[in-house]
Amino acid sequence: MTVKTKHQFSFEWQQNRYAIAYDTVGQGKPVLLLPAFSTVSSRGEMQGIAERIAHRYQAVTLDWLGFGESERPALDYQPALLQQMLQAFVQQTFSEPVAIIAAGHTAGYALQLAQQQPQTCSCIILVAPTWRGPLPTMGVPKPLATAVRQLVRFPVIGQGLYQANTTKGFLRLMYGRHVYADKSHLTPEFIEQKQQITRQSGARFAPAAFVTGGLDPVRDRQEFLALLQSSLVPVQLILAEQAPPYSKQEMTAMAAIPEIQSLTLPGTLGMSEEYAAEVAESILPFLDTNIPHNSGVRS
Repeated sequence: MTVKTKHQFSFEWQQNRYAIAYDTVGQGKPVLLLPAFSTVSSRGEMQGIAERIAHRYQAVTLDWLGFGESERPALDYQPALLQQMLQAFVQQTFSEPVAIIAAGHTAGYALQLAQQQPQTCSCIILVAPTWRGPLPTMGVPKPLATAVRQLVRFPVIGQGLYQANTTKGFLRLMYGRHVYADKSHLTPEFIEQKQQITRQSGARFAPAAFVTGGLDPVRDRQEFLALLQSSLVPVQLILAEQAPPYSKQEMTAMAAIPEIQSLTLPGTLGMSEEYAAEVAESILPFLDTNIPHNSGVRS
């Protein structure tokens, strides 16, 4: 039985330090698992994959600043902030190149890391990758999305608006629409656990930035495809068979790049959690091929 160990990483931003939560499980070459941004984003979503690769690798699951059990300060969340956090974490945590499994919106962040610092990455796996936040995807104009993001930052009105969008009923609706393919998995216990993530102090700031497009790593599809095509490390795409129409269209465009390996598995945007066993089984051959075979996390 593999044993999970909890850790904290101290990240400095604008002369302040923030605690970043992460776990390690298994031994061997390092694999970093990044959960997708969402209102309920948590490294626990990647635990199923981590446990299934831990017999061959050391799996490291991370909570982004502002999400999960990491510190949630009332910052102006933007790509530069989280990109710097990822760079600092990788540089200070690993003593050798690390494989990255990035879910959802974090795909662009993993690709940018590999582009800017290719020596830090051995390969990248993108699971149900996306690049545009929910409101921009729905066609909400940027000024209106920005206004919503600012409104959520207000103490009373913002907290009320955030809580209205994180009720159990709303979470169940969103999960059933585009996060989980099998609604029977959405038990009361599951929804309760997800809602608890939203009830932490400062929980609204980073998710509001994501939902309104404030964490989009690129401006448009062409920029994302160029980033993907120019990757200096091997990339594998895991596409979601039941993804929403817009997201599926984007994934199809990614898979059309000749140099990129891709395969389609059951699930939608939350497939990294819902179908962890299938994803883990599919990515192990890619990891085995692209990770030079010894522990990689600094002690």
